[in-house]
Amino acid sequence: MSTRIVISGEIDLEPEVREKALLNAQPLIAAALAESGCLQYAWTADLSRPGRVHVFEDWESEADLAGHLVGKPYQGMVAHFGAVGVKQAVSRKYRIAHVEPVYDPEGRPRADFFTAR
Repeated sequence: MSTRIVISGEIDLEPEVREKALLNAQPLIAAALAESGCLQYAWTADLSRPGRVHVFEDWESEADLAGHLVGKPYQGMVAHFGAVGVKQAVSRKYRIAHVEPVYDPEGRPRADFFTAR
């Protein structure tokens, strides 16, 4: 059984370059989404922090993420954001042990993992 991997991060750019940087990154984002095992891949503007970009990625397995990290979409993204001038960047990866909906069958939001009993 493979382990899903989620990546979460923040990239800080100069506020005046963020929108263009994200628009110009769309082909690279689309290419990453087409890669094997990519479930979600999003780079989005934080509307409350000028210049901040949030990163969210969801991969089916470590092997899929490993393939992405040596592939053209990732290398292109590194070059793209390097060219626009990253002020600061933080990224974290998480191994996912269990996935379930936030809302139970009755429509109530739940903090506990109610299907894992």
